[in-house]
Amino acid sequence: MRLETSPLAGMRVITLALNVPGPMAIERLRDLGATVTKIEPPQGDPLAAVSPAWYGRLIDDLTVVKCDLKTPAGRAQMNEQLGNTDLLLTSQRPAALDRLELGWENLHQRFPRLCQVAMVGYPAPNQNIAGHDLTYLGSNGLLRPPALPTTLYADVAGSEQAALAAVAVLLARERTGNAQYIEVAIADAAKRLAAPRDAGLTVTGARLGGAFAGYNLYRTKDGWIAVAALEPHFYQRLCEQLGVSTPSYDTFAARFALETCDYWSQFAAQNDLPIEPIK
Repeated sequence: MRLETSPLAGMRVITLALNVPGPMAIERLRDLGATVTKIEPPQGDPLAAVSPAWYGRLIDDLTVVKCDLKTPAGRAQMNEQLGNTDLLLTSQRPAALDRLELGWENLHQRFPRLCQVAMVGYPAPNQNIAGHDLTYLGSNGLLRPPALPTTLYADVAGSEQAALAAVAVLLARERTGNAQYIEVAIADAAKRLAAPRDAGLTVTGARLGGAFAGYNLYRTKDGWIAVAALEPHFYQRLCEQLGVSTPSYDTFAARFALETCDYWSQFAAQNDLPIEPIK
């Protein structure tokens, strides 16, 4: 995401947020023009160990400072950084932040213009319960055992909510003059992802859950394709171009099985249809 203007230009952000959600949220804020300093423990961010290449891209050109916040010297170093900072992004549990003298009440008293976005696992009163992407998805019914999810859905969604929250608290401060604090629960981000399912749109037998032949997955000669001819004009065109007079999942499946994924990709481009090979 790149804008012609930089709405957060001049805003200074410090992040203590580790693993996936923090660095991804910061990537968004940097895109909006914020100047970011990343504070890491002496051992570094765990993401750097499990995915060094991706971690490197996320923090490219970012100022990274190693700081042991469990020591008086480390906390003094942190306080010096916070003195001219607009926003602090954290992902530690509130109890841990309190032990480090970085809880909101403490911070707000010492740095009255500092805003904070605190990424937590679960919403109040369960902010101190341990969790990760997998548990947030599981608690919202977004897993189908024994298969693991293909990406970190809750973490990514949580990072987007955190970035939005950061913009919101900074805007509120500019309008009211008062620093703001907000908690972003990753489990709530997973709950938001589950909203279409909870509304019945994607459950088995629903229109987007397999009941509509124009919105489904089909096997081809050499793989699978995703077909999303949801709107009437797309669906009508698909039926016409396939030569199908009695559309159903079975009739579509028989037709799609005759050709390769590349063939159907070209077919989609030629007929302006939403069809994509599944990678």
